[in-house]
Amino acid sequence: MDVRRRSINSPPSTSAGEPLNLKSHKLSHPLYLTNALFFSLFFSVSYFLLHRWREKIRTSTPLHVVTLSEIAAILSFIASVIYLIGFFGIGFIHPITSRASSDDELELDDDVDAIIAKDNSPIPLSQDDEEIVKSVISGSIPSYSLESKLGDCRRAAVIRREVVQRSTGRSLEGLPTEGFDYDSILGQCCEMPIGYVQIPVGVAGPLLLDGAEYTVPMATTEGCLVASTNRGCKAIYVSGGASSSLLRDGMTRAPVVRFSTVKRAAQLKFFLEDPLNFDSLSVVFNKSSRFARLQSIQCAMAGKNVYIRFTCSTGDAMGMNMVSKGVQNVLDFLQDDFPDMDVIGISGNFCSDKKAAAVNWIEGRGKSVVCEAIIKEEVVKKVLKTNVEALVELNMLKNLTGSAMAGALGGFNAHASNIVSAIYIATGQDPAQNVESSHCITMMEAVNNGKDLHISVTMPCIEVGTVGGGTQLASQSACLNLLGVKGASKESPGANSRLLATVVAGAVLAGELSLMSAISAGQLVRSHMKYNRSSRDVSKVVS
Repeated sequence: MDVRRRSINSPPSTSAGEPLNLKSHKLSHPLYLTNALFFSLFFSVSYFLLHRWREKIRTSTPLHVVTLSEIAAILSFIASVIYLIGFFGIGFIHPITSRASSDDELELDDDVDAIIAKDNSPIPLSQDDEEIVKSVISGSIPSYSLESKLGDCRRAAVIRREVVQRSTGRSLEGLPTEGFDYDSILGQCCEMPIGYVQIPVGVAGPLLLDGAEYTVPMATTEGCLVASTNRGCKAIYVSGGASSSLLRDGMTRAPVVRFSTVKRAAQLKFFLEDPLNFDSLSVVFNKSSRFARLQSIQCAMAGKNVYIRFTCSTGDAMGMNMVSKGVQNVLDFLQDDFPDMDVIGISGNFCSDKKAAAVNWIEGRGKSVVCEAIIKEEVVKKVLKTNVEALVELNMLKNLTGSAMAGALGGFNAHASNIVSAIYIATGQDPAQNVESSHCITMMEAVNNGKDLHISVTMPCIEVGTVGGGTQLASQSACLNLLGVKGASKESPGANSRLLATVVAGAVLAGELSLMSAISAGQLVRSHMKYNRSSRDVSKVVS
């Protein structure tokens, strides 16, 4: 993997776009002048030395007898040869030529770091803001009410940040506040903000899935993850691509209600599961949204308590709020026929949200997707550096048998959670739903007389949306736009969220393929030691 530092040929710029006046800006002189100088020097001294050599042979002068001009020519010749070897990319000379430039580059880094630190320095507060800070610390103004009192979300974040620093005695230097639209999260994404955390976003791909190419954004701080997924995408691409099937699409919510007797609880269960009552219940449920459509009702009893699992389609939204509103409508409707019903909670964990649960693994939640690909034998050997037989055996002993030995629930895979989390953070999904969304079983078998590899991932609980929540933030919206699934589908409601779910499954397929190959070939530790270790002394930056 070719990792490059930022270019030193063009000086860094400030946020206003003006070039920085750095001491090491002398490095940005035109490189073509240096190249021309050494090329000219090389040919000139070569001609001169050849001419002198011929003269000595003609006059029978010993070759080891040299004049001062010949010594200078020889030294110039050596210098130009060293430069030209580096120019043409001969590897062994790079450590020699890079030492001098690395010192200048570090000097450039130090200057840039100093300017960045200056830009991130605390913003001086006005007298009015100082008074507000003191009022919040004293308790006369609640911290959560700053946005409504000030009418300025950014100002509220800056003041709250200062309050936190003074109250805790801990510095928040390094946590940026500038450059973020705090109005966009008000009442929707995050309460009482004091800044934002920067997570790098990489891309893997192109992922060839169902005949279309996708560049997959992944937000992560784990080294090798994007590179590994990218290698899996390459193996899938050169093998003809992957295909997917969406089996189910339905979000769930399961309230818990209680009766005074088991008999009465059973009567509600029979009523809800009677097909004759489903249409009337659907009408009540569907009033909550123009996209919500009730699909099924499943009941379970524990004594005199009834757990009612509603499943409905939610368009392009992930749909938790939508289904909750529909459930509330039905509970209000049922209260007429079952006035003795005591609603304990709108969620009774039979849903089950943000928890590993067998009901999700078996019944599904959100989007249920299966994705498969056939990887050719030569691709397994040349791109993945392993063989089909080793991969099939490793998958059986690791992902299937090993996970069974561990008592895994939905965890019959190598690292599906890695890819799901990275895509979820990049595209504004709820990262906590990674718990059930990462339920995955990876299957591998040899096909075509044992030459090629068939790999598939089955994921019954991919919970994603392309509208609502964090998807409307600028950065996350840009990542959704990169995939072509931004916002709601106008032609077919729900199409964008379903497409996003299949892309998640396809990326998981690529990640599983690459990691399993690395383990099979014994490359896992070497890769992390090579690419997941920084040589930069970060202690200087921190101090």
